[in-house]
Amino acid sequence: MKNFSSRLNKNFLLFFLIALSGIVIYSCSNKSGNEPEPGQSLGIASTPNLRDLGGYKTLDGATINRGLVYRSNQLYNISVDDMLLIEKLNLKNDFDLRTASERNAKPDELPFGVNNVWLDVMADYPSAGPANLMELLSDPQKANAELGDGKIEEMFKEAYRQFVTLPSAQAAYRELFLALGDKNQLPAIFHCTTGKDRTGWAAASLLTLLGVPKEVVIEDYLRSNEYILPMYKNVIEQFIAAGGDPSIPTASLGVKEEYLNAAFDQMQTKYGTIENYFSEALGINDVQQAALRNLFLNK
Repeated sequence: MKNFSSRLNKNFLLFFLIALSGIVIYSCSNKSGNEPEPGQSLGIASTPNLRDLGGYKTLDGATINRGLVYRSNQLYNISVDDMLLIEKLNLKNDFDLRTASERNAKPDELPFGVNNVWLDVMADYPSAGPANLMELLSDPQKANAELGDGKIEEMFKEAYRQFVTLPSAQAAYRELFLALGDKNQLPAIFHCTTGKDRTGWAAASLLTLLGVPKEVVIEDYLRSNEYILPMYKNVIEQFIAAGGDPSIPTASLGVKEEYLNAAFDQMQTKYGTIENYFSEALGINDVQQAALRNLFLNK
């Protein structure tokens, strides 16, 4: 009887452990299936840096709603299958932050019915690095002379400061954020060429206004390296093989924390807080800022 009882207890314990592990596995798989990690690429090959801005937690415990706004690299040369995936996002607006030359060379390709809105962030600063990435890499020897020894990093930091103070940037970001605060214009997507600089500042400033911790904002910003640098692998290898400084293509085609910090430093120097930046630089008042928070935050 004692042996039977002992076997019964062992069998019950084994069954309990198996059942418990099954519950844990189901719970984890269900969570990962329905709640992907914030900031991840949607896995659409034609647009590797296409990401939902939602899912992040704010300092006061709220969560940014998913499925409202997306950030991306350029929407060009989209495959038929990928276009069907983009169609499922049910986009109403596409906000293109690129220059005229970028748009003309590679115009947006969108599902039928999506409104295309052009907001040229760098219209008043057309020679900025972020707007001329590929041109910077076309002549490795010239690039070494003009962009080596840290000069490319300084160029990008200056461009990021211009994102904050340039009149065309302020006008573009004002229109973007006012539209994103209107539920009738969502879901929406905003993008530039690689989805990391002009798009990066738009995402970083919006996440900051919504209350996402700065270290998380920086993590989201840096994730562009995971999705964009592999896309330009051949360009980088060819540049280096032709005698180009290896640090130049990664500094121009990727992102660095110091770039984003340059924009934040400029914003704090000129306006003090993110709220003042929105109100004084972009003309988005307290009521309109509250509308953004109310729309995007699930408390």
